[in-house]
Amino acid sequence: MILEATNSPFTEKQAALINELTASLSTEQKQWISGYFAAGAAAAVQPPQSGSVAAEAAEPAATRTVTILTASQTGNGEALAAEWEKTLVEQGQQVQVLDMDTIKPKQWKSLEDVLIVASTHGEGEPPDNALSVHKLLHSRRAPDLSHVRFSVLALGDTSYEFFCQTGKEFDAVFEKLGAQRIAERIDCDVDYEEPAEAWFTTVQRALTVPKPQNADVTGGEEEAAASVVYSKKHPFEAEILERIQLNGRGSAKETYHLELSLEGSGLTYQPGDSLGIYPQNDPLLVDQLIQAAGWDADAAVPSQSGAEKPLRDVLVHELEMTKLSKPLLEKLYQIHPQDNLQALLDEGRWKDYIEGRDLLDVVEDFGPWKASGPETAAVLRSMPPRLYSIASSLETHPDEVHLTIGAVRYEAHGRSRRGVCSIQCAERSGPGETLRVFVQQNPKFKLPDDPDTPVIMIGAGTGIAPYRSFIEEREEQEAAGPTWLFFGEQHFTTDFLYQTEWQAWLQERKLTRMDVAFSRDQKEKIYVQHRLQERSRDVYHWLETGAVLYICGDEKHMAQDVHRTLRGIIEREGGVTAEEAEEKLEELRREKRLQRDVY
Repeated sequence: MILEATNSPFTEKQAALINELTASLSTEQKQWISGYFAAGAAAAVQPPQSGSVAAEAAEPAATRTVTILTASQTGNGEALAAEWEKTLVEQGQQVQVLDMDTIKPKQWKSLEDVLIVASTHGEGEPPDNALSVHKLLHSRRAPDLSHVRFSVLALGDTSYEFFCQTGKEFDAVFEKLGAQRIAERIDCDVDYEEPAEAWFTTVQRALTVPKPQNADVTGGEEEAAASVVYSKKHPFEAEILERIQLNGRGSAKETYHLELSLEGSGLTYQPGDSLGIYPQNDPLLVDQLIQAAGWDADAAVPSQSGAEKPLRDVLVHELEMTKLSKPLLEKLYQIHPQDNLQALLDEGRWKDYIEGRDLLDVVEDFGPWKASGPETAAVLRSMPPRLYSIASSLETHPDEVHLTIGAVRYEAHGRSRRGVCSIQCAERSGPGETLRVFVQQNPKFKLPDDPDTPVIMIGAGTGIAPYRSFIEEREEQEAAGPTWLFFGEQHFTTDFLYQTEWQAWLQERKLTRMDVAFSRDQKEKIYVQHRLQERSRDVYHWLETGAVLYICGDEKHMAQDVHRTLRGIIEREGGVTAEEAEEKLEELRREKRLQRDVY
């Protein structure tokens, strides 16, 4: 019995009915409902007097709106925000999720509880969709945020020097502008799921989420557990159906077209999305490391499953050992104090040292290695997935996903180096074998909703991958919108990736125009930005008539060169200043008419 008719404003018959309806609930739920009905009914039979303090106290407190602001380059932030929005709404909160690009100046005054999910791009830079807000908050035009409560989840990668820098800067500037922090910032490495979940749990408590106002709170849990949902946390074992080398004989490049089966996975994707692959370390490299350090390959170490496994197995399948960072060197020094290693850190020489080196180098350069295998494994981070732009349309290839992967091989510091994932795909895993995969959505790199919208696609090397998916998709849509591809590589005869497909699409008018730049086929190197300059007037006309422009490729060189070229085209053809041309590019980006997928 949760209600006693003699001690409440309910009749005995009403109390009995309520008790019958709540018989299956837990004790905690019964206690809460009892208090809820008792307080609510008492207020109902004794209406407060107008204008009295009692009247004000009886009115329910206004629910504060929770705003989740996302600053993300790859879509991780959006995925987390969508999950948390659903949870908070189910718990009775008013929630809005905003891409930082979309927040209007006047909205700052109406913000209440703000949750910021911010990734860091490149060397400490905000992602593209956070540039404007970051600039505003650090300017003299920054709004007063003393009415705001906030917390920051920072996403980053410890292999970069400025780890989670954007999240740290948003955290600091919100405090500086008067906002009240409701939960401490958490900085996440690439395996961010658990710390992000812990942060959200803390935030939920701080938000004082109202309890559900209906009795059926146990419904969907069993259904959710009934079927496996493949994701970054639970990758799918995708069978390799085909592996084709795209480069011709004599090429200096080694690029592979990979076809994987998604049959039975339930995974779906859109053009512009990426496929994440959890790779394995080269067993030969692992054996060299174990031998150099003098470890026991069968020593028991904790694995991701919670059970203990042999050291060698965990090093091959679960831990990152080919990428060094300052935080890792500092941890290694703690378990292996060595003067030269300390000097490397103190004198700032670590940045040059980590280029092109891996854990085996550290063990050899600062040996003999004193730390045991289990001690060393404990300071290594989990193997992060590698993301590859999807090169296929699901409409064209049901239950399949295609990738374009460049094999990474080079010599450095007296030893041959091999890309962890690219060489696994190129050599160690062939047709019939499997890769652990998941789909990474990329809302920042999408075809326009209107298939008749013109698109300009600029890519170099493996940056051509998403454009193959774009054309396949528009072919399925029977899109009438014109398409223009700029593609660059080294040699026409050996490096024209997917050449026959592009030529067929040109003949069929699925591809309207194509300009190619093969840098090594003539004395002076020619790149895609040179082709853009040659077609300056037409490029400007396409932009002025509503075209969406895409850039995919190397961020440090190709993407920056293309950006400068586009600015020059707008400046020259539009008759504006360099500053006005830059503002025009920023406007295009905000309108999602300039989209980048850079790496």
